[in-house]
Amino acid sequence: MSTRKTKKSLRANDPQAQREAELYQTPLPSRELVLQLLSDQGVPLSADQIYVLLDISHDERDIFNRRLGAMERDGQLMRNRKGAFCLPDKIHLIAGTVFGHTDGYGFLLPDDKTKNPEDIFLGPKEMTLVMHGDRAMVRLAGVDRKGRPEGKLVEVLERANKTLVGRVIRAQGVTIVAAEDKRISQDVLIPYHLDMDAQVGQIVTVELTEYPSSHSSPMGKIVEILGNYADSGMEIEIALRKHHLPHLFNPAAVKQAEDFPRTVQAKDYKGRKDLRDLALITIDGETARDFDDAVFAEPQGKGWRLVVAIADVSFYVQPGDALDKDAYDRGNSVYFPRRVIPMLPEALSNGLCSLNPDVERLCMVCDMQIDSQGVVKQYQFYPSVMLSKARMTYTKVAALLQGEDAALAEEYAWLLPHVQNLNSLFRLMLTQREKRGAVEFESTETMMVFNDNGKIDKIVPVVRNDAHKLIEECMLAANVCAADFLLKNEQTCLFRIHEGPTPEKLEALRLFMGEFGFGVGGGENPSAKDYAKLMQRIKTRPDAQLLQTVMLRSMQQAVYSPDNAGHFGLAYEAYTHFTSPIRRYPDLLVHRAIKAVVEGKRYQAKDWHQLGVHCSMTERRADDATRDVTNWLKCFYMQDKVGEVFSGTVAGVTSFGLFVALDEVYVEGLLHVTDLGNDYFIHDKARHEMVGERTGVRYRLGDRLTVKVVRVDLETSRIDFTLVSAVEGSADAEGGTLTKGEQPANTSARTTKASSGTRAPAKVAPAAWAKSSEPTQKSSPAKKSSTAAKPSRTPGDKPAASKGATGKSRSAKDKGRHSTQKNKGKPKAKAR
Repeated sequence: MSTRKTKKSLRANDPQAQREAELYQTPLPSRELVLQLLSDQGVPLSADQIYVLLDISHDERDIFNRRLGAMERDGQLMRNRKGAFCLPDKIHLIAGTVFGHTDGYGFLLPDDKTKNPEDIFLGPKEMTLVMHGDRAMVRLAGVDRKGRPEGKLVEVLERANKTLVGRVIRAQGVTIVAAEDKRISQDVLIPYHLDMDAQVGQIVTVELTEYPSSHSSPMGKIVEILGNYADSGMEIEIALRKHHLPHLFNPAAVKQAEDFPRTVQAKDYKGRKDLRDLALITIDGETARDFDDAVFAEPQGKGWRLVVAIADVSFYVQPGDALDKDAYDRGNSVYFPRRVIPMLPEALSNGLCSLNPDVERLCMVCDMQIDSQGVVKQYQFYPSVMLSKARMTYTKVAALLQGEDAALAEEYAWLLPHVQNLNSLFRLMLTQREKRGAVEFESTETMMVFNDNGKIDKIVPVVRNDAHKLIEECMLAANVCAADFLLKNEQTCLFRIHEGPTPEKLEALRLFMGEFGFGVGGGENPSAKDYAKLMQRIKTRPDAQLLQTVMLRSMQQAVYSPDNAGHFGLAYEAYTHFTSPIRRYPDLLVHRAIKAVVEGKRYQAKDWHQLGVHCSMTERRADDATRDVTNWLKCFYMQDKVGEVFSGTVAGVTSFGLFVALDEVYVEGLLHVTDLGNDYFIHDKARHEMVGERTGVRYRLGDRLTVKVVRVDLETSRIDFTLVSAVEGSADAEGGTLTKGEQPANTSARTTKASSGTRAPAKVAPAAWAKSSEPTQKSSPAKKSSTAAKPSRTPGDKPAASKGATGKSRSAKDKGRHSTQKNKGKPKAKAR
């Protein structure tokens, strides 16, 4: 190979030279240039050869080596046995993230889905070498018995788990810790002198000292004893560590927050517009403690003025300081039942940055001029100082608007005109929402009511009143203005993007809706308005909930990205998050970007795409953690209800059974396929149904059933049901008959062979068996219902399906025996 002096031209022609110069004081050749070099040379290159070709000086080599190492960890490069760097594609390797399954197998989720669209199956033997979350490189080794691409592990690129939380088990003098995250199937061996005298059954945190290999199991040392499994609050402690949620602030961040004066100083007013006399008020839930938005509206000419004031967190949290580093790591506040893990220390989140009543606070304002049709015609952003006139709740504002509470109306007589102004403006903006075609899905959110012992006393639905919707419209307006402002000024930021349905999901939706006589407009690229029109047609039908759920599941999840792709669900061409910088890091970034533009500057983050990926990850991490806690609490709540009978609705259909959401208690559990009747059941994923092969009995999403609670398992957060008809009556070909004059348990299970008016011969099958009409399709993990203490200001923002409360798992034995449906490694949620 020639290493002639083409090197200067190579480095000088770096396609990303400007980006590198903006990010680093001494710019190096970009990753793109390194990959281009290896591709052009066509052979593996040693580090020394790369130094020569890219003119890397001796002083630059240490930092350049770190870049090469990072590229290795990210799967962009790989070293061969001689230590030379190779392109993985050239040696047919695929980099990705390992996703473990509770049954011991797993999948590699490829980094590049365009080149490798399918997840790669990793058998139990391969999974003994890696743990859930690890980054690895695999080579395709054929297909498994289900036709899935199967991989063989080549190299572990990066270990994801430095610590894990688990339960102490001791047998024959050997101490092991079984991980609480069941996607990690390996037990961790603990040497006797490193067990901190932890007792059997206690929950502990383990620091891994050796990772699994072909000749040894993982080993570790216990570094923290959390307590016993049933201790109050233990479910939260487990979730924090299982999902690696940062929950302890850096002492430097705490000190920085506490060093700020407790009140706004006069010197801080400089350059700010004084809005202290404006009747700005906050409207939040009863339990909220951090108030990051205040609103005010007044008639102006033929239209309206709307002022949305948001806490100026960016004044106190500067890029790169201790507070900023902790806020970045957390990404967002996490709202557990009875406990909040804030993004910022309490001195800021509940103090200086919280728009508490009757105290001066710094804020960023979106001041909007809205015409008589409810359309925003003009807006401006500016820094301000304000003084909230009242801390109102959704319940109080709704009561004021309804005018049914005379005492409340008298107490807030001075405020009533302002609330009525907000309501009048809200009605106008609502008409624009309808014209725009934003998709409105009806859903039931729940709230847990706890007793004095910290356990659930009852679960109640949260009624979303007009005050919720009023604030939502105000926040949406400000967020849209923020996105428009940044786009017009060509300032990069993180947009909140929500793309339309994928072609596969759209095809499945059209197939399903076609059976009911409905079509989805818009051709290959339907708009939110097409969805909204369909919603209007189905909302009065008795099966509207079924059809709405299927529509909801056809949509993608919203994420953060610097590339604006619009927001499908809200029907906006551009949308971002501006209104919650106390509890969301993307909002803080947007505030910095807006401030920079207002001041005639540019705000430059290091890597906007990486920020988008990170913030999307922390949001999902928080969702997963709160779901785990909610599920465990609901299981605890259901312990004393074993044997009780409930009515419910089929909320999910899988190859191994039905998930049923119970009425009144708002808890979900599994009705296993073996309890559906003596038949072989075929899972039709496209139609969201299970069909008996012999009897034709059909169970579909949205069907009404009566079930009995037969098992509650706290360790797996699982609730199991049986059909009441199968328990209290005699089973027949249609799923059973009831005695004692009861109504049929399955009030809407259908029989596809019913036209003849006769039943199929009663052949006796040993058990119910599940088949899949699509054996190579992957089950999608369900989404959670919200129980956050801080209600979402934009509930339409994450149009992922909510599948209820609990019960999304079963035993490994059952899964192996009864399901031929491929699960691609995304585990069933333990409890929904």
